[in-house]
Amino acid sequence: MAKNRIEAHLESLKEKNEKAFITYITAGLPNMEKTAEILKAQNDTDIIELGIPFSDPIADGPVIQQASYEAILNGASVAKTFELMKNLRNEGFEKPIVFMLYYNTIVNMGTENFVKRCRESGVDGLIVPDLPFEEQESLNEVLKGDDTTILIQLVSPVSKERIPQILKDARGFVYCVSSMGVTGQSADFHKEVKEYLSYVKNISKIPVMMGFGIREAKDVKEMKDLIDGAIVGSYFINIMRENDFNANSAKEYSERFKRELNAL
Repeated sequence: MAKNRIEAHLESLKEKNEKAFITYITAGLPNMEKTAEILKAQNDTDIIELGIPFSDPIADGPVIQQASYEAILNGASVAKTFELMKNLRNEGFEKPIVFMLYYNTIVNMGTENFVKRCRESGVDGLIVPDLPFEEQESLNEVLKGDDTTILIQLVSPVSKERIPQILKDARGFVYCVSSMGVTGQSADFHKEVKEYLSYVKNISKIPVMMGFGIREAKDVKEMKDLIDGAIVGSYFINIMRENDFNANSAKEYSERFKRELNAL
C-alpha cells in the first residue's frame, strides 16, 4: 500500500529517531491570509491540523469554540479553506496537513464530493472527532483506493476495550486523547495516562501522538518513551492571540517546542 504524505514524513522522522510535533490552528482565524502565513511560518512543525470552523464543535473547549465562532463571523467557510489549501499546494508548500472537522460538514457537502475536493487540494488526512469507529464505513468506502487523504483514528482512556479494533487498519498516526473532557484543559492528565499510552503503544503499528492539554514539551516528559509525538492546539491559538497572530511567534514556538521535545 502506497504511503501518503503523513506516513512518508513520519517514517523519515523514525529513521532519524525524532519525535513529531503537531499543531492545530482554526482556518480563517483571524482571516485566511493570516492563517496561510501562520501555516507557512512553522518550519519545525511536522504536521499541521487545520480546523474547519463549525457552529457546534462539541469536542472542543472554550478556546477553539471561540476561534471557530470568530472565524465564521469573519467569513470563513469550507470552500475558502479548500481554496487556501489549493493555493498553498500550488505555491509548493509540502508540509502534511490534516483537516480536523465535524461529520456534519462532510455530510453537508456530500461524502464523495468532499473527499474529491480533499484530494484535489492536497489534504493529507482527516480527523473527525464526532464520528465513532462503528459509523465510519461510508466515509472509508469513499476514501478507499486512493492514499492522498487518509482517516486518522482517535482513541481515549475510555476506549480501552475497543482500541485493538480501532487500530487494526488505522493509517498515519493514532491521536491519543490524554485527558477526559474537551480540548484546551491544562496538563492535568488522566490519572492512568501512562498505563493507557503504554497499552496503545504496544498494540499500535503506527506512530502514537498525544494531545489535549499540552502546552510545553516538558508536559510530556513522563510519557516520552510511550509516544512518538505531541499535539498542541488551544495553547497554540492562545499564543497566536497574545502575539496578534504574528507568524513569527508561530515560527519561534514551533522551533522551541520541537527542539525541547527531542531533547527530553
